[in-house]
Formats: sequence, structure tokens, C-alpha cells
Amino acid sequence: MTSTTDKIKGKYDETVGKTKREIGRATDDEELQGEGELQNIKGKGESLKGDVKDKLKDLVDKS
Repeated sequence: MTSTTDKIKGKYDETVGKTKREIGRATDDEELQGEGELQNIKGKGESLKGDVKDKLKDLVDKS
């Protein structure tokens, strides 16, 4: 995957995860709340992966 793809997928997972978490809180559904939190964390990781790819590409391009 490209860095842009990683970032887009990451933002998607963060947004869906936060939504699930909040719906879980509103409905007292702990399982949905936990699932949302995990998806949010996964999304943050994917976004970070995209950022790292960009930084590495910049370093290689400067060489």
C-alpha cells in the first residue's frame, strides 16, 4: 500500500471506531464500545504507518 492509502484507511478506521465507541456508550453496549476503541487504535496505527512511509521516502529522496 502507498502512504496515502494507509492514511486514508487509517482515518476511515479512526472515524468508524469513534462512532462505534460513542454508540456503545450511548446504548450501554460495552462490547461495541470496546470494538470501536480497538478500531480507532488500529486506524491511528495505519495513519502513523503512512506518515512513516512518507518520512522514509523523503530521506531516500534526499540521499
